[in-house]
Amino acid sequence: MREYKQRIADKMLQKKLEGTGAVLIEGPKWCGKTTTAEQQANSIVYMDDITSDVNWKQMASINPQSVLDGPTPHLIDEWQIAPQLWDAVRFQVDHRDEDGQFILTGSAVPPKTDEINHTGTGRISWLTMRPMSLWESGDSNGEVSLGELFKKSDALLAKNQLSLEDIAYLTCRGGWPRAVMQKRDIALGRAFDYYDAVVKYDISRVDDVKRDAERTKRIMRSYARHQGTQTPISVIADDIRANDIDSIDDKTVYSYISALKKIFVIEDMEAWNPNIRSKTAIRTSDNRYFVDPSIATAALGLGPDDLMNDLNTFGLLFETLCVRDLRVFADALDGHVYHYRDKNGLECDAVVHLRNGSYGLIEIKLGGDELISNGIASLKALTSKIDTNRMKEPSFRMVLTAVGKFAYRQEDGIFIVPIGCLKD
Repeated sequence: MREYKQRIADKMLQKKLEGTGAVLIEGPKWCGKTTTAEQQANSIVYMDDITSDVNWKQMASINPQSVLDGPTPHLIDEWQIAPQLWDAVRFQVDHRDEDGQFILTGSAVPPKTDEINHTGTGRISWLTMRPMSLWESGDSNGEVSLGELFKKSDALLAKNQLSLEDIAYLTCRGGWPRAVMQKRDIALGRAFDYYDAVVKYDISRVDDVKRDAERTKRIMRSYARHQGTQTPISVIADDIRANDIDSIDDKTVYSYISALKKIFVIEDMEAWNPNIRSKTAIRTSDNRYFVDPSIATAALGLGPDDLMNDLNTFGLLFETLCVRDLRVFADALDGHVYHYRDKNGLECDAVVHLRNGSYGLIEIKLGGDELISNGIASLKALTSKIDTNRMKEPSFRMVLTAVGKFAYRQEDGIFIVPIGCLKD
């Protein structure tokens, strides 16, 4: 049996089970949802197990209750295969009137919701899982806690042990739990395996709509080139038309992207709307991101050496890696990650905003004095625009980097932190 690496979601799942009757864990395939759920489940039904003596999908249609029987917490893996289970779980939670009854896992949004009559509000809570952060995979030393930065802004000094070459490898390997356990040359192949599964099978299976694999590749390749930007669908469609033998319209491109979102391959980032002193218009379009940077490198056919030879592309994909980690950490802090951009071009790559109104401003830079200085300037410019009479001051400001020997706090209060030092 393979070693289980602790996940940030472990404590989150335990807490949710103590407060609600059922928990739905959603996220991309291979990110570890089932394995994490298994650690706390006392009985399990695998809906997609074709080797089982029981056809669970058929049983769910004939007698849903039979799928729900078992010591609690009872895990139903890939529940969306039989959407009618949702209402059955909700009904049982109501009538048992006890917390921690069920764990559901799903790697896709159900293709049909006409069999679901209740939202599950008050009975079922949600938990999002993503591929491993560098802290979870053991690649970050975790000497800098994002949560602690919200509580205090004292002096900080931590040592970074990751080189730029290490970051290039980790960007291409991704946070897939299986890859984390493998040798470097073998691990790099897992992202390509994932990418192949998406374009050949998963994008069509999500809603039983046959989609062209080559067209999917071109769309994902274009999406990879536009990581971290607010690129409109029309621009992505133009990219595709240049190499597509058939005509393709914006609506078709959108349908492909929508399918990729349903299987949690794409996770775009919403815009942050703070109270600003000036009347500067804030751009509200989402930023484009894959859920893991390795999907982008696989779509572009890149490896670590390619990134080292093209630092511009490396910088874009490093941002995707940082956003993945920040999202994992923010979830544990009851927060959300946004981006900021206004009509004058002032940007902030990531804003971690907590439920209590506290927030931190983060610029993401590959490294180097000039890029870090640019990030510092952006943080200061945005801070000066925020109306602190109507909202809190930022709890912290940070430039998150790929390289640097140390994490430290400058005299102006801005933190310079290598991603290899960060944890939740």
